[in-house]
Amino acid sequence: MPDTVTPAKPERWRPSVTVAAIVWRDDPDGHRRFLLVEEHTAEGLRLNNPAGHLDPRESPQQAVEREALEETACTFTPTHLLGVYLSRFQRESTGEDITYLRLAYAGTAGEPDPARSLDDGIVRTLWLTLDEVRQSAARHRSPLVLRCIEDLQAGRQLPLDTVLTDSSIYR
Repeated sequence: MPDTVTPAKPERWRPSVTVAAIVWRDDPDGHRRFLLVEEHTAEGLRLNNPAGHLDPRESPQQAVEREALEETACTFTPTHLLGVYLSRFQRESTGEDITYLRLAYAGTAGEPDPARSLDDGIVRTLWLTLDEVRQSAARHRSPLVLRCIEDLQAGRQLPLDTVLTDSSIYR
């Protein structure tokens, strides 16, 4: 019987799971402002919602609370799930092709803790109006920065328990 070569099984596609905190406040003049971070990226200085990757043994809600604290020095309290977003990014410098699955949570943030430093790569936090966010779109890390804010403004809301984390995650 001739030797047969079993074709290699293609590697399973795994999107990067991320979380984002969509934070707003109304200033005394009645303008709604949104919390963004300015951060160093491989593409240069960019604006983003406080966001990051889901770590092992944490729920998406725990991840978004952790990431917001690390990037803004503010305690984030989610009020609702804004949505689940899928996007693709191709890095020009290396050709790297990444798909992100983002769970975006809306909520409130406390005042910055002066004893905390911002996460590596984060330059500063900014509170921008919707018009300022739109005008800065060329500097956004992802098109989801504006999309999530616009979805919040449109009234999108899902209960926090829409995302269930089974206890097996914590083992």
